[in-house]
Formats: sequence, C-alpha cells, structure tokens
Amino acid sequence: MTSVVFPERFPAQPTPRSSARPFPTHSSTPRASHRPHLCSGPPHRCARSVNYQSAAVSSRRMKMQAEVIREGELEKRSDSLFQLWKKKLVVLTKDSLSLFPDGHKRAKGKELGFGSILKVDCVERTGKYIYFTIVTKDRKEIDFRCPDQSCWNASITMALIDFQNKRAIQDFKSRQEMEQAAGAQERPGPR
Repeated sequence: MTSVVFPERFPAQPTPRSSARPFPTHSSTPRASHRPHLCSGPPHRCARSVNYQSAAVSSRRMKMQAEVIREGELEKRSDSLFQLWKKKLVVLTKDSLSLFPDGHKRAKGKELGFGSILKVDCVERTGKYIYFTIVTKDRKEIDFRCPDQSCWNASITMALIDFQNKRAIQDFKSRQEMEQAAGAQERPGPR
C-alpha cells in the first residue's frame, strides 16, 4: 500500500480553461500525478487526494481516460420523427467513439466501437457546419454535424483508419503464425 503525504497548504491557482477543453485538467487517475496541482481546497476535498483510490474506479473508465484522443461537443441527429439535432459530449479514443447525452460524462453513454464502424462519409460542407455520417457494418447510418473549423470528421476518420490498419496487421500476423504452426505439424520429425 502506498502512503500519500499531503502538504499543509496548497497554492491557490486559478483553473485554466480554454474553449477547446471545457473540463478541468486535473483527474482522479494515477497518471495525473505529474500534472501541477490546481486545487486550492483542503486535501480531503481535492481530486488529487483520490489518486491512489483507483480500486473504486473501474478498469474500463481508466482505460478510456488513458487513451483519449479528443473530447468535445458534437450534434447528432435524433432518430425520432422530427429528426432534431441534439448536442452530445463526445469522447474519441483509439478504439471507440463514446456519446454522452447533454454533455454529462457521468450519464450512461453509447459507445460506437471502431470494430463495428465501416466508414465515415463527409456529406456536406456549409459555411457554418460540416455534416457527416458514420456508417456501421450493419449499414446503419448515424448523422452528425460539427462547426466548420473543428474538423471532428477528420479526427474520427483518422482514428478509424489507424484502428483498421492495426487490426489488419494483427490479422496478417496471426494468419502467418497459424500457417507456420500448421506447416510445422505437417513436417515429419527426425527419427
């Protein structure tokens, strides 16, 4: 068990916020220990004091936080009769695209694994938005839009291509290993 020593006082520093990252930069994962301390409250109320309580955090959540490529807001067209655009908090990782309703990460989100995504189609560019569609392997189409300068469609496409390339390399290597193993079994051993 690791013991944690907290200093008597924490320096009061304003939390930096930018338009690209609307969330505080501190985290409750052990990886955050190298970041500067941004909390000005007592240790028992500080997010940093929770660093070593990772047993309570699920391994899936830690994995998702560790591999985040991009995080932000997208608008998704609803499947309802009126097809309204709804804002979603989107977390892009190496393996998936997670959608959370109304910008709340705590709510149960939907995860689109890249294994189930066939392609990303850029449908239209207007002066204000880029409209794009994610096509799943079962031919379901999910429509999104993002501000023209945010380039979410490019980020998702590049992550998908990277995932598909890694999957193809893994498949090729496993096929080679299977062929080598089958070839070794067919050869008669020395007698």
